[in-house]
Amino acid sequence: MSRNRDGQDDDNTVPRVDGGSREHKKHVRDEGREASRSHVRCRDIMTRDVTVATREATLQQVASMMRDEDTGVIPVVEEEAADAAATTNQSTDQAGRGGHRSINNGKLVGLITDRDIVLRAVALGRDARTVRAEEIMTTDVHTARPNDRVIDAIRQMGDKQVRRIPVVDEAGDLRGIISMADVALETEEDRELADALEEISSGASFWNNMVG
Repeated sequence: MSRNRDGQDDDNTVPRVDGGSREHKKHVRDEGREASRSHVRCRDIMTRDVTVATREATLQQVASMMRDEDTGVIPVVEEEAADAAATTNQSTDQAGRGGHRSINNGKLVGLITDRDIVLRAVALGRDARTVRAEEIMTTDVHTARPNDRVIDAIRQMGDKQVRRIPVVDEAGDLRGIISMADVALETEEDRELADALEEISSGASFWNNMVG
């Protein structure tokens, strides 16, 4: 309590404001985050035209797809009968140029990466011209749905230490794929996405996997 000019106690002293307790600051920060909650959905940023391989594609053909598309991962799908026939015809026309190439999305059955080719085939002396994608592909694939929030998808990518996540519908058909590059394009206007991306990419193990 302070005294006024006449030396009397002043009961109207305004208490000093120190910015609030730590708990109060956290509450305000959390409220701010909730207010800026990201509503971007996977369907909004996913790449829809995805080059895919079938189970029967050889590793040489898959490697050619990776070269042409400048990517290190190719989804493997099981196509419907009509689509499979079209792809077979396309493969015949593209003989020697990496047949079994398709952008007609089918049922996702696996992913094959450049790392899979090296470790599960080349390093073991297997012939890339005869080994099929289904023999070495990864079948334990983590996916997202088109209506999932992107923030949840990239957190899953961080948890599983993967660089890309396929987007499938309720039937398991491939609808697109999301990469870290897709997410990065959105972070300039979405604070929550930027924070989440920074959080999951801060660990050394994540970046080791990114370049591995």
